[in-house]
Amino acid sequence: MRYNIRHVTRFTYESPVSESVMEVRMQPRSEGPQRCLEFTLATSPATRVLSYQEHSGNVVHHFDIPGSHSLLTISMEALIDCDAARPLPYRLGPGAWQQIDALTAGGEYWEYLAPSAFAHSTPLLETFRSGLGLERGNDPMVMLRRLMGEMFTRFEYAPQSTRVDSPIDDALKERRGVCQDFSHIFIALVRPLGIPARYVSGYLFRDVSSNDRSSDGATHAWVEVLLPELGWVGFDPTNELIAADRHIRAAVGRDYADVPPTRGVYKGLSTVRNELAVAVRVDSTAATVSTPELVPFIPWKARQGGLTPDEADATAQLRRHQQEQQ
Repeated sequence: MRYNIRHVTRFTYESPVSESVMEVRMQPRSEGPQRCLEFTLATSPATRVLSYQEHSGNVVHHFDIPGSHSLLTISMEALIDCDAARPLPYRLGPGAWQQIDALTAGGEYWEYLAPSAFAHSTPLLETFRSGLGLERGNDPMVMLRRLMGEMFTRFEYAPQSTRVDSPIDDALKERRGVCQDFSHIFIALVRPLGIPARYVSGYLFRDVSSNDRSSDGATHAWVEVLLPELGWVGFDPTNELIAADRHIRAAVGRDYADVPPTRGVYKGLSTVRNELAVAVRVDSTAATVSTPELVPFIPWKARQGGLTPDEADATAQLRRHQQEQQ
């Protein structure tokens, strides 16, 4: 399947700021069944954009806009090719837990087993774990499928019910949240069982036949766990789906803190209202990227574009010294 992704982010300041410094983690990864065929990036105001690759394989673009501005727009467009998902067994079979222990014995995956900023134990989480009876007794794959189903049933998907920096207790207490919350809870439940689990930031293609709960016009998040002989397998507790060719991976990390689509700081006296508006569109298409205001991405080149997204915007308050997107 081939997808065309357009992701536009606008930061609006009540009064002009004198400088913005930003990191962007939007470029889809090229690995396994997924290949990023084309990628373009534009900023307004225009500036020089550089890039590097993190140790986890994420591509990070970064830039500095030193002049006065009251609006910052970042627009990304990508063409992605995803092969059909391989069939997965319902269960792994005898000896699977021992195989997982052997995979992790060398310490290579310690960062995906340890607690992290948003995925760690709390009293509410342990109460939830106890209520589920979650333990190593079952086959790992059976246990993971059951956990995903339980979370889908027990939690309401409620856009804007939490913030990007909300702890998991907010969603656990109210039994409602968004994909970010469900992914953090899933990770925090799985890691203590000895299964490496990581957070995935990306996009979900919603076709007409799907019953996805996640919002259209927004980024998406899910979880990958490391299983013997299968490698990293994606679980989407928001939609009760095994991640397949509709899930487009952009970045992986320990939790959201590692992989926000945008992160940055600004200088200025704007202390009143600052807005973040995001619009995402994922289309299934065989066409190439051809949006006229965007040029093929070159690390040292960017240009200004007339970027007015017609998709629904999601807004959230920004802190004065931090610009971060959900």
